[in-house]
Order: sequence, then C-alpha cells, then structure tokens
Amino acid sequence: MGWFRAIPGATPGTGSDATDPADPRFRVASVLDTRDGKTAGAGLVLAPHHLLTCAHVVNDALGKELFDGSRPDGATLRVQVHGPAGAQVHEARPVHWIPPRRLDGSDGAPGRGELEWAGDLAVLRFITELSAPAPPEFRPMRMGHSVRAWHGSALTGSYADVRVKSCDGRIGYMDGTLSGMAIGPAYSGGPLWSDADGAVVGLVAACVLPPVDPASGCALPYDSRHITRRSWGIPWQRVEEELRAVGAGALLDPPAADHDPAQAVLADLMANILPAPMFRADYARAVAERCGLGHPTDGSAPSPEEFARLLVTEERALAALTEALRSRDPGAVSALIAAAKLSAVPRLLSPREHDRLLALLADLPGDIADQLPEAVRAALPLVAELPYDAPFTELLDRLEQLSGDSRSGPGELRVPGLLRAVEYAAVLCPAPERARLRLWADGVAARLGIPASSLRERRADADEWMLGRRRRTRPPRLLVHLVKTGADAFRLRIWSDDGTGPHRAPTETDRQYTAAETAEAVLRVLERLCRSAPEGTRPVVEVLLDRDSLELPVDEWEFADQDGLIPGVLGAEYALVVHCPELLRRNERFLSDWRHRWEHLESSCPLHITGSSTGVREVYGKLLDRRDAARVSVEVSARVRVEIIQVCLAMGVPVVLWDRGPAHDASHAVRQVSGAPARALPEQVRSYRAKTLHQPAAHPGRPVLAWADPDRTLPELQLSEPTELL
Repeated sequence: MGWFRAIPGATPGTGSDATDPADPRFRVASVLDTRDGKTAGAGLVLAPHHLLTCAHVVNDALGKELFDGSRPDGATLRVQVHGPAGAQVHEARPVHWIPPRRLDGSDGAPGRGELEWAGDLAVLRFITELSAPAPPEFRPMRMGHSVRAWHGSALTGSYADVRVKSCDGRIGYMDGTLSGMAIGPAYSGGPLWSDADGAVVGLVAACVLPPVDPASGCALPYDSRHITRRSWGIPWQRVEEELRAVGAGALLDPPAADHDPAQAVLADLMANILPAPMFRADYARAVAERCGLGHPTDGSAPSPEEFARLLVTEERALAALTEALRSRDPGAVSALIAAAKLSAVPRLLSPREHDRLLALLADLPGDIADQLPEAVRAALPLVAELPYDAPFTELLDRLEQLSGDSRSGPGELRVPGLLRAVEYAAVLCPAPERARLRLWADGVAARLGIPASSLRERRADADEWMLGRRRRTRPPRLLVHLVKTGADAFRLRIWSDDGTGPHRAPTETDRQYTAAETAEAVLRVLERLCRSAPEGTRPVVEVLLDRDSLELPVDEWEFADQDGLIPGVLGAEYALVVHCPELLRRNERFLSDWRHRWEHLESSCPLHITGSSTGVREVYGKLLDRRDAARVSVEVSARVRVEIIQVCLAMGVPVVLWDRGPAHDASHAVRQVSGAPARALPEQVRSYRAKTLHQPAAHPGRPVLAWADPDRTLPELQLSEPTELL
C-alpha cells in the first residue's frame, strides 16, 4: 500500500504468516509453454481479470521467435496462478499487445544481439475471474532501489534480490550479490517488488549472461572481467506510459476508494493538522502499528493524500489516528470524525478498542452472554433490522455503523448506539465485569469527545431498565409473617407480591393458627397466586420470622386437601426461604454492607463456616475480612449454630444456608446444595426437601435458607397495626 503496506499474515497484535494472501509472491503467475507445460516466464496479476507480462514471454510460450511482432490473435495460454491454498491453472487470451521494438525508433524488431529494446509488454485477460488480492501499488523505479524478483514458478526459495544501479526511465539495470539466486531464464515478465515502498516498480525483462564458446555454446571459464549477475527491467514509469498509449490505462487507475467523498476533505485536514512531515511520520507510524501495517524505516512520511487514502480504505485507521491525536489536538479529532461521516468505510472503534471489547465479552459467563442480544434490543428499540437471536459479537459490526441514539444536547456530539448498547450489556454483569465494560465505554467516549454527562445519562437509563427487568423476571413471592404465641399457636399475616410490591391477602388477624391451619391458609393463597404467575414459574414463599424462630420447621408443615389424596408440604412444593428483618434492623451500621454484599451475590466466592470450635468472635472477624461475602454456609455444632447464624444475618449477609437437623458438624444437605449458583439456591433447597420425602435414607438433612433481597420491599410487620409499606 505504498508508505503503508500490509505485513504478510499480520493483524493488529499478531505475528506474520507466509501464507497470507497479501504476500507479493502471490502476485507472480506462471505463463506455461503450450508445448510441454513447463514455465516459459512469469507475469504480474494486475486484477481479478488481467495479467501483465512481457510480449517475448507470450511468444516463447507459443513457440514463436522471442521478438516476433505479430499479434497473437485467438491464442489461448495456460497460466498458473499461485495463492495460500496452492496453485490453480487458468486460461487467458491476449487483449493488449506491445511487441518488442528498437530503442532508436527505427522499423523492425530488435536483433538477437541487441541488449536493449523498448515495448515488450502484453496484457492477458483471464477467461474466468480470479479470486485475487487487492490491486497492488505501483511506484516509479529509481536508482538505488532494492528489489526482489521471483522465478515464474513462484516457488518460495526462487527469489532473487538485486539493487537498481542505473535507471533512465526506459531501462533499469540491476546487479545482484554473489549469494542466493540470480535472475535468469523464466524470470522475465515477473514483478520487481520494492519492500521499502510496498509496491511494484517494474518488470523483469532480460539478464546479461556470461560469454559462451562460439563452437560449443557452453559458458567460457570464469574470468574476473566477465559480467556477473547483471539484469535489466522495464521501469514502471515506462510500463505505465506504454499501456496508456494502447488504451490499457484503466487497469492502472487507482481503486474506487480514491473516489470516496471523504478522501479529499480528509486530505485537506491532514495537510492542516499535520503539515510537518516529521510529525506526520510519527502519527503515520502510530496508525500503522495499531492497524498491523508495515511502514518504511527511513524517516520518510506519507503525503496527506496517501494518509487520507488509508483512512478511507482501512476501516479502523481513522479511529486509530484519533486515538493517537486525542491528547495533542482534541479539536482535530472532532474535525476528523465529522469528515469521516462522509465515508462508509471508517468504523467507530480503533483496533485496540475493538480487541479489548471482544476480550471483555469473551470473559463473560455463558448465561450472561446469552442475554446480551436482549440488552441490545432494549438499548436500541427503534433499530428494527437488528437480528433477534444473533450473539453480541455478530451484532457488533452493525452497531458500529449506527451514528447515534438520537439524544444529545444542543451542540453536543451524539452518543454512538454501540456505547448505549454496551451500557445496557454492562448492567447484566457481575460488579467486576460491569466495571470493566463501563471503563471501556468511558475511554471510547473520551476519545470521541462525548461529554461524560451524556454517557452518565445512558448509564442511568440502563440501570432503570435493569431494575424494571428484575421486577418483571423475578418470580412472584408470598410473604408469610409468623409470630409464635404457643407450642402450636401462631399469629399470621400474608402478603402476595407479583413484582409490583406486597399486597395484603385476607387472613383473620384476631385469631391464632395451628401449624396445619397456617399451611392451609398459605396454600390457599398460593393457589390463587399460581394462577396469575407466568407459565413455568412458581411463587417463592418468604417466611418472616423473629430471631428466636429461625429454625421453625415451616417447610415441613403439611395440609391435606379435602379428599386427602395429595399432601401439601410447603417446602417441597414451593421454594421456601426465611427472612429476619429484626436482625437486619437491630444493627443499622451493617445496612450498607447488606446491599454491598448483595451486589456481589453472583461474583463473590461462598464463605464456609465450619469446625466444632468456631465461635462468634471468629465469625465476626471473617465477615469483616470478607466484606464482599454474600453467601455463607454454616456447619458447626448445635451449641453455637443459632448464635452464629444470627451474627451472619445481623452483619448483613443476605444468603445463609444451614441444617437444623441433629447436632453434627457436617451436613449432607449443606454439602449437596451449597455448590449451586447463588440465585439457584432456593430451588436447589426445595429439590433436596422433595428428596427427603421419597429418599429419606439418602437425604437425612433438613436445610434452611435465609434470603434477604434488599431490592424487594417489605411490608410493615406489626400485626396489630394497618398494613403499610416501609
């Protein structure tokens, strides 16, 4: 690509691979002899339909005299084209013919003894289109150029490195060192590649061979006066002149990208922003390195026009440039971004930003990654063409093309739709991943010059969406407040909550209920709540207890239906958890810890409290040390179990699991259940309780799960007062 050029196999942040399609060796084609199929010479693949070679190579392949000037109309040649996947043979026919002619302009073809000639070019058209790489760059040949040529076979080891010692615009003489390959037969017609320019600078035309014995035709013994490894090529400036003279100039015209409407505007901007070649070279190198492109190391700089051309051909180059320019000239960044909107090529993200976002998404747990498309649709509800079930990584290309979410203040830049989508994706994630995605969005917004207040507004929208989503997706719950008044006597109040907050269910507050009557009243309300619950969900029973009733076996209470057919075991039919608001309110200094721990429910590691000698003081210290611990399992002796559980709840631990069974330090129930994901614990405990009914010997535990969600409202718990929400 001229000053900017592709590194074979390279992408940003990766190494090279010799099988990359951009390898200039794959520009070399083999023109095959029509008689024996061997390589007659080389050619340069100009475009998917065209090949450029020397006219004398075509003559040789057809079995004619090398300098035969007659046009080979109707001839079909076989050409072997090379690529990373191997070689393929195609048929081609001459469409432009410039036979060899004398340099002095006189009539007739050059004689066999002549060392220099003009013309000698042919353009062949492939009968079937090739899957060829992008058109190469071309540069005029100059004295001092180091160039590489390949044998027509394009074999990896057939390259010959030479230096241009003389060039007058018509012929360039080249000498090679006494190491490696030398240019010889079957090199003619192939490209002369300048790695420093990343471009083709001419075609191989001839080599000067040592003298031969007139009688035998064999090479004479070497003499120090003999010419060694000298060849000559047709400079590109002459190739272009000759091709344009016969109407083949369109094959050499710059690619369509040069007509990108943004290019001229960007070229003017580059001339104004970076007028000094030294600074332009610095930023050009930074862009090339970010985009995985090569560049000269001689201190040269691309012209503003060439720099602009890169910005409308390499999709992440403009973002990479603004990334490098941001700290030096924020105003220039805004001008470049505005000009880039005239082109369909530039992408929103720089290579670094794009790679970082993909890495962050790849690290997300699978269940969260599956929800990302839902977040995108919620963030951008008016973008109807977004695929419904495509993963976020496939949506990324489409999201980068969205100019904004149509909400910005006067004179402010619009927030790109991708950033809004990432903010909505972030609220699905646990705290560490959410923070990393938000820091990424902050960095992109800062580069683009988007006010922090605009991004905070989208972040608040995402938080509000997540809150509503949680209300919609959380299962309905039945709140049961029990106050023990005797051995089998309880005061009862019930509320149902379908996600809109607790609503009082009718119960008799002036009477006492037995355990069986309580189960009957609760199951009656549950039946009504189940009828209105979404399909496939069952309500969660949340039993509100005082601190001395935490081990009340409410989950085992039964009520048989009228005909006695089906027993109703509360904790086996429904996920049943306990909640002790008394302990949470008793020590208000831990209320902030309660919410902080809840935010880490899915990301923090469970804390296991075990050991017969564990006491309250040790538990207190562990919880102060683990301020993020959101779930605790307790396996201690019965002597201290209830006290330790109360300490955990009072210090704001929202999820506590223990076994109220016989006194022992190891619980089968806790070990079976505690490995489940945090939000799956209520259902896992219910499943274990169901197993105690049909596999009691294998499931001897009696698990209890305390669950305190700070995002769900509690009702006023004074039984003697009217119901009011806290």
